Amino acid sequence: MTSRPADAHVHSEWSWDAGSDPASAGTMDRTCARAVRIGLPAVIFTEHLDLDPEWVVEEPADIGTTAQRYVDGQGRVRLPPFDVEGYLEAIERCRRVYPGLRILTGVEFGQPHLWAREAADLIGSGVIDRVNGSLHMLPYQGSTRTEPTSLYHSRPADEVMWAYLEEIPRMVAGSDSFEVFTHIDFAIRTWPAERVGPFDPTEFEEGFRTAMRALAASDRALELNTRRLWPWIPQWWAEEGGRAVTFGSDAHRAQDVAANFPEAVLMAEYFGFRPGRRPEDFWTR
Repeated sequence: MTSRPADAHVHSEWSWDAGSDPASAGTMDRTCARAVRIGLPAVIFTEHLDLDPEWVVEEPADIGTTAQRYVDGQGRVRLPPFDVEGYLEAIERCRRVYPGLRILTGVEFGQPHLWAREAADLIGSGVIDRVNGSLHMLPYQGSTRTEPTSLYHSRPADEVMWAYLEEIPRMVAGSDSFEVFTHIDFAIRTWPAERVGPFDPTEFEEGFRTAMRALAASDRALELNTRRLWPWIPQWWAEEGGRAVTFGSDAHRAQDVAANFPEAVLMAEYFGFRPGRRPEDFWTR
């Protein structure tokens, strides 16, 4: 029987886009309880580490309802700092309450190629077990940045997608602080299908493959983000020399932890990836 992997991309009340909702209090505890109930061997709480001092949204809804408190009247977003001390205390509490569950620390580091110096102390402190690297922001106006969600309002959809894919090799070349590249399909999540039609990955195949080649050459892992499963992602990743994957639900609610993992595991196995010794180890080929 195939060993079950860790959910290596999970958020709790210590992430700004979950913690701004009062109902999120205790999400870490509830997530651990659910992980135990479903037999998940390990979970990595990769809370957001977003160091952009300010970014913009074209519409408040672009940021989601739970985080709109951080948007001012001009569409500027200013996020609270990551409470590392509070987060680590919560981790230790959960480890005491759920001794049979392997609980690891982590961050989802946004735009690590831009903020390496600011994050150096935390990343180098030894208290973080896993650093996921995420590309959430693209240049917007002047020195400001925004997410693809907002850019789709004012720029051609294919132009936004190409800008996202072209930034990935720059992120890889510009940072050695992350081990895993997360949700390479991030810009697809808000693709404006109602305006331009369904997303067709073959139209951007060379962009995805180029980004994957850069990641593979850097010897990093690619996350299979299970919010939505795309068979072409592990296929192209393997074909472009990718040697390792992780599994991440990107859960912001306890009930979403390890969502779609059985299907994701079968997909990874089909393309030649096999588990390591520990549940949090990369699956390699």
